Amino acid sequence: MSRGTKRSMADAFTALKAHLSEIETLDGVAATLGWDEQTYMPKKAAGLRGGQMALISRLTHERVTDPRIGDWLEGLDPSDPLQKACVRNLGRTYRRERRVPSALVDRIARVKSDAFQSWIDSKSRSSFASFAPALETLLSLSIERAKAIDDTRHPYEVVLEQYDPGTSVESLRAMFTRLRTQLVPLIATIADKPALVALDRPFALDRQWALNRDVSLALGYDFAGGRIDPAEHPFSTGQGEGDVRITSHLHESDVLGGLGSTIHETKHALYEQGLPYRHAGTTVREAASFGLHESQSRFWENYVGRSRPFARWLQGSFDTHFPEEKVTADQIFAAQNRVERSLIRVQADEVTYNLHIIVRFELELALFEGSLKVKDVPEAWNERYREYLGVTPRYSRRAVCRTCTGPRGSSATSPATRSATSTRRAWARRWRPRSPGSGAMWSRATSRRSSPGSGRTFTTRGTCSRRRRS
Repeated sequence: MSRGTKRSMADAFTALKAHLSEIETLDGVAATLGWDEQTYMPKKAAGLRGGQMALISRLTHERVTDPRIGDWLEGLDPSDPLQKACVRNLGRTYRRERRVPSALVDRIARVKSDAFQSWIDSKSRSSFASFAPALETLLSLSIERAKAIDDTRHPYEVVLEQYDPGTSVESLRAMFTRLRTQLVPLIATIADKPALVALDRPFALDRQWALNRDVSLALGYDFAGGRIDPAEHPFSTGQGEGDVRITSHLHESDVLGGLGSTIHETKHALYEQGLPYRHAGTTVREAASFGLHESQSRFWENYVGRSRPFARWLQGSFDTHFPEEKVTADQIFAAQNRVERSLIRVQADEVTYNLHIIVRFELELALFEGSLKVKDVPEAWNERYREYLGVTPRYSRRAVCRTCTGPRGSSATSPATRSATSTRRAWARRWRPRSPGSGAMWSRATSRRSSPGSGRTFTTRGTCSRRRRS
């Protein structure tokens, strides 16, 4: 390779990095607006926020589809691992997004903002009918966008590629069918056995927030580069280096359910805080996929958060924040591992959780295929919950509007949660020699003094520490 060719490749990479840095900045602005929309934005500002999000989306789309990107990608050095990854990641996005009209990008952004407020309202009134028009519009726009990208493929698969590249509809059908046929009878067998005791007495919410903050801190979350706030539906969001935020939804009579959500979102945030920001402007600093992202949060929520050593460790925090309750480690462990048929996914136990995902996948797929109409979603939802989980909401249209995730209901993100379970189990098999109960590794966890209240960190060596990994 001549010196001139090397210089040309270096110049192309430098120009591309500067361009991508602008896109990352716009993504951070959009993430901040989205966080505000779901936390503190006034209800009457929905229209204003829709216009703001539409502008940011349009500006981002213009940059992502800039024709110069194609020239820059062709000019990169294929022997350089960083540049090779950039060609793969950005090339896929560039090919997809340049086929989507800017007007469609603008409309989707506006509708999503309006739909979120519609979902909040419908959820508070348990009225799916008030959210149905917004969902129908979102579904139509999602299908239109998928067809614009590739009208030869299943539209759901096209949308899914944005979150988990390489995943096919058929592979998901096969996996979910196999999983469902084994989980349904397993849950029925468990239901015939005596239930573990729940920890469902009231715990003051202000002290719960203090407990949750302490646990997030102990798990390694850097509050100097983030914050925790209440939201209708728990989520985490990374605006960029130094700003990764989490939210949770706490319940007075379900202290461990809210804490589980916080642990889950904390580990999402830690994945974001640990990304290689030194590679900004290369696509390499981005999360690899939704599935991998979810595997980190699900691993800590379930493999660690439901373990007996963690329960022993967590007792110290309950002693600090709720000394009068005298909560024991055995009570925490039993309540964390209770298997219970329910209607709420984010509060589901590890056994029933995947059936919640399967219900969503099947209904999302049916909506995209046109075999299910939006108006018929509540009945289809209730039918599957009766068949798979043996539960039915008191009011026929209540559960679907209270447990779906609003505008994301037409975004094909549900399968990523299930694929995350496979990923975290594979990781756990490699990690098992250093897992709970393996000796000195968990000595801190088994010590009651090693609690959030003592300022010490719950950590598994090589997996998490108080300082952010880079």
